Amino acid sequence: MAKHDAITLSSWQATGKNFIFNGFQIFYKEEGNGEALLCIHGFPTASRDWHLLWPELTKRFRVIAPDMLGFGFSAKPRQHIYSIHEQATLLEDLLQALEISSAHILAHDYGDTVAQELLARYHETRHSAAAKLQIKSVCFLNGGLFPETHRPRMIQKLLLSPLGPLLSRALSQKSFAKSFSAIFGPHTKPSATELEEFWSLINYNSGKLLSHKLLHYMPERKKFRSRWVGALQQTQVPLRLINGTADPISGEHMVKRYEELVPHADVVRLQEIGHYPQLEDSEGVLRAYLEFID
Repeated sequence: MAKHDAITLSSWQATGKNFIFNGFQIFYKEEGNGEALLCIHGFPTASRDWHLLWPELTKRFRVIAPDMLGFGFSAKPRQHIYSIHEQATLLEDLLQALEISSAHILAHDYGDTVAQELLARYHETRHSAAAKLQIKSVCFLNGGLFPETHRPRMIQKLLLSPLGPLLSRALSQKSFAKSFSAIFGPHTKPSATELEEFWSLINYNSGKLLSHKLLHYMPERKKFRSRWVGALQQTQVPLRLINGTADPISGEHMVKRYEELVPHADVVRLQEIGHYPQLEDSEGVLRAYLEFID
C-alpha cells in the first residue's frame, strides 16, 4: 500500500462525531470547508478507507465520511435486515441534519451501489419539493456496478448460503487476512499492521457476526439492476470511474462493461492496482479525482 503519514485508527475514531438514525448511533467524520463531498465506503470496511486522501480532500471540500449501519464504529444490530435502500436513506438524513442540500459523491465498492440508489432518487425527485439531495457529481472506485460482471470471492458466496451464520462466527483474523490481501494488487498488499486495523474495525462490537447479513447487497444488485444501471445510463450528472484494473472482483472486466453501457464513459485505469485504489495508489486516485472535479 502507498506510504504516507497515515491518520491513526485511534485518532480517526477520537475525532469523529455521532448521529442518530432510526435509534442507531452512526459514526462519521466531518472536516474542511467548501462544497460538500460525501465519501461512501465499501464492504467490509469503513470510513477510514479514505484516510490517505483525507488531508488533501479537506483542503478543498467539506468532507463527510460516515460508517454506514453495521460497519466500522457505527451500531451493528444483530437482528436487523440490512439494505442498500436503508443505507441511502441514512446518508440523506445525515446530510439533511448537517444542513447540506447538494454534494459531490466519491464512492467505493458497496458504496458504489448506495451511490447508484442516491442517483436514482435524485432523478425521481430533482424537480419536486421531495428532493433531499442535489448531486453535483459522482466518482466511483472499484465496485459491482453491474451484477453480471461482479466476481465475488468464494467466502462471500459461502456467507450468502445457509451456512452463513455459522461461517460468520467462525471467521478469524488469519482467514480474513488471507482472503482480503488477495484482492489487492501484486505490489500493493496491506501490511500486517494494516490488516490488523482492518480486522479490528470489522470486528468492533462483534461486527464479524453480521458478515452474512451485510452481504445481502449482492442479491439486491440483481433485483434492482434496471434501476441502478439505468441511473448510470440516464443521468446528466458528471460521472467518472477510477479503477484498479488488477482487481479480481471488479477490475478490467468491469471497466469494459462500463464502457459498453454508460454513454460517454469517463474512465481512469490504474494499472497493477487492486480493489482498494484509495489505499493502494492514493496519489493516483487523488490526481484523477481532482482532475475530474476541475
